[in-house]
Amino acid sequence: MSDLRRIIWLASFPKSGNTWLRSLLAHYFMPPGMAPDINNLRQFTTADIRQDFFDAANGGPFRGQSVEQWLAVRTKALHMIAGSKPVKHFVKTHCTPIRLGNVDLIPPAVTAGALYIMRNPFDVAPSFARHTSVSLDEAIDKMCDPENVMGTETGILDALGRWDDHVTRWATVPGMPRHLIRYEDMLERPAKAMERLLDFLSIKPDRPKLARAIKATSFEAMKKQEEKHGFTERPAGMKSFFAKGKAGGWKDDLTPAQVGRIREEFAPVLERWYPEMLDETAEFAKSA
Repeated sequence: MSDLRRIIWLASFPKSGNTWLRSLLAHYFMPPGMAPDINNLRQFTTADIRQDFFDAANGGPFRGQSVEQWLAVRTKALHMIAGSKPVKHFVKTHCTPIRLGNVDLIPPAVTAGALYIMRNPFDVAPSFARHTSVSLDEAIDKMCDPENVMGTETGILDALGRWDDHVTRWATVPGMPRHLIRYEDMLERPAKAMERLLDFLSIKPDRPKLARAIKATSFEAMKKQEEKHGFTERPAGMKSFFAKGKAGGWKDDLTPAQVGRIREEFAPVLERWYPEMLDETAEFAKSA
């Protein structure tokens, strides 16, 4: 039996920079002029919610009505995704690496490693609210809900859970080679962040090629693509997928009470991954 440990997960909580990371990798690894635009990223990578793989794994069109039905097909679909290429390849996921019932959402049998990109929850919340077409308070509720699940119209699910659990679980998966990236560090020093990522993949950086990839996938460039061609991954009802793409936008979007709640809910993970934000957000929360 062949070794199917070929998936390198591109993992994140929604609205944390996954699309940007996928685009950067595509522009770096694919030949000049061949990298896909934002609507054709599946030419370079794929995702664990691909309908065609679920249909094939199901032996016919998959239309799930429950978590149990999704779980019954997911493992086989992931094995088919892993086997779809003869070498290691990238697969996007928003699932948290937990076990539901007797099913590993991120099975070791198909996993070679993971790139996990995180974004501070103060900036995730407004973007997640736009993404899911709910109010800011409802978005924060979802980020604090251990049962938080998203899904396609056909019942292919993303089991997200809480934001802090998502980060912590991906950061501590036993035995999984992984590289953790902060979205804010990619914004500030994209070349340095990508060089570290490539080092994790045991690839010597080609700096001219990396510079071209960074330029081609700037937020402005991707926003222009969406304005001109639309974006197939944009949820229905969402005006623009690429809305701000900056760090610190939370100051314009969140109330002091909302900032205070996020601080309180996620304090240990903030202290671990975003200590530089503790003083500023504490002062903001007191400004009511």
